[in-house]
Order: sequence, then structure tokens, then C-alpha cells
Amino acid sequence: MKFFLDTANVEKIKYFADMGLVDGVTTNPSLIAKEGRDFEEVVKEITTIIDGPVSAEVTALDSDTMVEQARELSKIHKNIVIKIPMTKEGIKAVHTVSKEGIKVNMTLIFSPAQALLAAKAGARYVSPFVGRLDDISHIGMDIIESIRLILDNYDFNCEIITASIRSPLHVVDAAQMGADIATIPPDVMDKLFNHPLTDIGLDKFMKDWESVFGK
Repeated sequence: MKFFLDTANVEKIKYFADMGLVDGVTTNPSLIAKEGRDFEEVVKEITTIIDGPVSAEVTALDSDTMVEQARELSKIHKNIVIKIPMTKEGIKAVHTVSKEGIKVNMTLIFSPAQALLAAKAGARYVSPFVGRLDDISHIGMDIIESIRLILDNYDFNCEIITASIRSPLHVVDAAQMGADIATIPPDVMDKLFNHPLTDIGLDKFMKDWESVFGK
């Protein structure tokens, strides 16, 4: 499974990229705004750090403007993927730009039916939001299993990005269900490293070593 980092913070991207753990990056208007920097400047900088897909989101609601924005954003770098929301206007935009060779990450997916529509319209990626489904008392990971089955039944050139990840368990579940990608916030990526027995074991090893050989 590929790991994308869900952030627009370039320092955090560099930190995990140096470990060889980052295959791509997803951003959105909220993440860009949080950094307080120019949108295009941030996206360009990310493409210099990561040699992989970098999602940049349109901000329009009508398909014509989405298409215009997608064409402009795609000029930033060859690895730019355009995030388009799952609406009827979004589907129209995906249908248009995908035929032009522009890769689309269809975002705000909350049902298998929406993922099927997106794949059929030409989306290269679908992003089901598992955490937000958990928030309204649905089992968010169930959607990953359903979408995996649907995409495997047909010859869609479309990958599943498990999004709205809230915990390491979401990452592990996504991997077990065969999701192609997990887009992970930096704080959750940090938690993937942690286990109390690792800390206890390392502490014991070091104490045993020091008791014989000193520091």
C-alpha cells in the first residue's frame, strides 16, 4: 500500500520523505489556509520534495470553472493530480478533463455508488472519507471493502485513497482490505511507529548494555 501524507506543511513532508515513507501528498483548501502561504507556491514546493502524485483541489462549484481551474493547476507540475468534489458538476468536470489526460482525485466520497460513478467518469483516484463516516455512527472502513470489490469486478483504471484517517487502526484496516493508498495526517503517521513494548524493550537493552560496558 502506498502512503500519501495529508498535509501542506513542507517541513513535515520533508521529515517523513527522508525516511522513504511518502509516495505522494494530498492537500485541500483548509490545509493550505492553515499554512498561511500562497497556494501555488506551496504546491510547487511540495513537487520539489516528493516525486509522486500531489493533489491540488479546485475551489469552484460549477463544472466549467472546475475544468478551467483543473487545466491551470495541471500546468504547475507533471505530478499534479486535481481534486474535484463528488457532485454532479464535479462528475461533468471529471468526464471532460480525464479525456485530456488530466488525472483526477475525486474527493468527498461517502458511498460505494459515488465511487462507482467517479470511476466510470474517468477519475484516476477515489477518496472515501472513513473518519467522517465514523463521526455519524457508520463504520467508515466498510466503504473501503465495498469499493475494493466493485473496482476489482471491472477494468477501471482507478485507485482507492483511504482518506479522513484518524488513527493507526484506520491505516492497518485499509491495508488489510486492499486499499491502494492511505493518505495519512502527520500526527497519525507518528503514531504508526509507537508500541509500548518497543519502548520497554529498548530501555532494557540499553540498561543491560550500560550495566556491563557503561555509557
